[in-house]
Amino acid sequence: MVTRKERPTLLDEGAKIGEPVPRGIVDLNTASVGIPAQPLVDAQQEIGALRRQLEAIRDQLPGAVAGGARQAARQTKATIKLYPIPTLVVVAGLTGVFALAVAGLKAASPRSRYDQTLDDLRSLYDRIRERF
Repeated sequence: MVTRKERPTLLDEGAKIGEPVPRGIVDLNTASVGIPAQPLVDAQQEIGALRRQLEAIRDQLPGAVAGGARQAARQTKATIKLYPIPTLVVVAGLTGVFALAVAGLKAASPRSRYDQTLDDLRSLYDRIRERF
């Protein structure tokens, strides 16, 4: 059974083919395998930095959304002015597709498995009743 070594294995010093590689990070600069010591991190400082970033994003978001909406409205107006007939055809087509989809949903009354099973039992009861 292979035992784990206490210190990181240096690639230059005796790593053999077929030897299991320990879990960790391979550092190509120092030719070592292992997890390097992590610096101590102040959680409060990190949380503060994340909160400041979140506030900055919250401040920028409404302006970006409003600017994008204004640009989309301008583009739509320009497209309608340049291509009025194709725009009407596209709008009529989309309206027709939407109307057909709504009509198709209303036409097919959804029946649950419970209702279908109940109808089957009623028909079976009626057939048995007719026999007797």
